[in-house]
Amino acid sequence: MNLPAKLESLGLTLPPAPKAVAAYLPAIRSGEMIIVSGQLPLEDGQLTVTGPVPSSTPLDAAQNAARRCVLNALAAVDPLIDSDWSRLVRVARVGVFVASDPTFTEQHLVANGASELLFEIFGEPGRHARAAVGVPCLPLGASVEVEFMFEAR
Repeated sequence: MNLPAKLESLGLTLPPAPKAVAAYLPAIRSGEMIIVSGQLPLEDGQLTVTGPVPSSTPLDAAQNAARRCVLNALAAVDPLIDSDWSRLVRVARVGVFVASDPTFTEQHLVANGASELLFEIFGEPGRHARAAVGVPCLPLGASVEVEFMFEAR
């Protein structure tokens, strides 16, 4: 798979790999599993959305933020597979955390932003197990944080 070409066909680009914002690694490989730390919707080092959904961040903006987290995760995975995306077997799991207002119950719709993009990029191997969780706040005030597990050869 030519990931840059696929992303370009979707009007997207692979960003530079994100840097850790605390004491952790953005991604590690353990055998055939690649575990990606929670990714924030950072673009050029800046959060794209902050505050709870939906009072500070509308649902569609949170969905787009989840999509941005996917791109950041792929950038973190890229060096672990030597930029050879044919080595990716599947997306195994996605965990989506949404800073939510107390009565907001549509975290699953925010998570669809990430899930649907993974399917657009990878097709059937992009389908995955998932959790979508509402939380009172996230690091740096982000509206969305997404963690990933991939299987790779």
